Amino acid sequence: MPLKKTVNSSYSRWMDADGPEADIVISSRVRVARNLAGKPFPHLSNNEKAEDIIRAVRLAVEDKELAKQVGALEISLLSELSPVERQILVDKHLISPDLLSSFEWKAVVLRDDEVISIMVNEEDHLRIQCLLPGLQLKEAWELINQVDDGLEKTLDYAFSEKLGYLTACPTNVGTGMRASVMLHLPGLGLTKQLSGVLNAINKVGLTVRGLFGEGTEALGDMFQISNQITLGQSEEEIIDNLVAVAKQIIAQEQAARRALYNGRREVFEDRIYRAYGTLKYAHILTFEEAMRLFSDLRLGIEMGLVSGIPAKLLNELMVKIRPAFLVKLAGQDMTAQQRDIFRAEMIRKEFEGS
Repeated sequence: MPLKKTVNSSYSRWMDADGPEADIVISSRVRVARNLAGKPFPHLSNNEKAEDIIRAVRLAVEDKELAKQVGALEISLLSELSPVERQILVDKHLISPDLLSSFEWKAVVLRDDEVISIMVNEEDHLRIQCLLPGLQLKEAWELINQVDDGLEKTLDYAFSEKLGYLTACPTNVGTGMRASVMLHLPGLGLTKQLSGVLNAINKVGLTVRGLFGEGTEALGDMFQISNQITLGQSEEEIIDNLVAVAKQIIAQEQAARRALYNGRREVFEDRIYRAYGTLKYAHILTFEEAMRLFSDLRLGIEMGLVSGIPAKLLNELMVKIRPAFLVKLAGQDMTAQQRDIFRAEMIRKEFEGS
């Protein structure tokens, strides 16, 4: 898919809500950091050396054998996009916010379905990512491994027999892997169990982040759980540990939802239907309010109380109602209030007939 087509669409494969445990696990992501041997890390580089990295990556991703193994990959410069279009790539979780700074000598590689994306010249020369719906960490790692092996046939990675893959940040040295799951946890929040669960997660070598990663808020009861340790464990051990913890959290969230429904059914249903009614008829909605209402409505959908609205639509709307995509749709800049009005109008149209 050409990059311009990507930024004109709010859809990505991870939104399909068709993976295992999709009622709680929105998506699974595996990302590995790689650097080229003998080349300075991006923060020590200059434009000329950064351009050399892009040329080397371009040759690697255009290899016909790699395309046969993992599908065609296309590299594009971020400078080819407008500021709004670059932000849409962040909102779709295809690149990190950090890639937007000094974007002139940075690039992104995408597969047609956006399952695979590679950031070029972010903190490391390459950040290779696989993003799938539901709990599919093992499947994501298998695909990442194929892409990584294919690229390494052309690229000479910076690697130490003692330490593993060398990275710009010492916390990524070793496997260079960050694996994460995006979880929807309203039940634990409403039953006041969330802080205890999140504190326990930090004690087993995992960390909790917000909707768009480190330093961001957990909007809409969405939390990213990811590994902290990359050295001293194999990729498979990291994945297995995260899957085991994710399954424990899923069981706790399911129990919390049942307790809410069985213990305070009228209050529970009222909350869900109020959210549904507000989304369907409101004329002004901030992004934060819409995300909170989406969380309640999603809970009702997942528990079978609301029909006719696929979870896939809510996943896509999380991108579509962001300021950048609203501006893209409108074709012009808008004030905050104009965006709030346009956001509500768009949601009403999406819910027509439901």
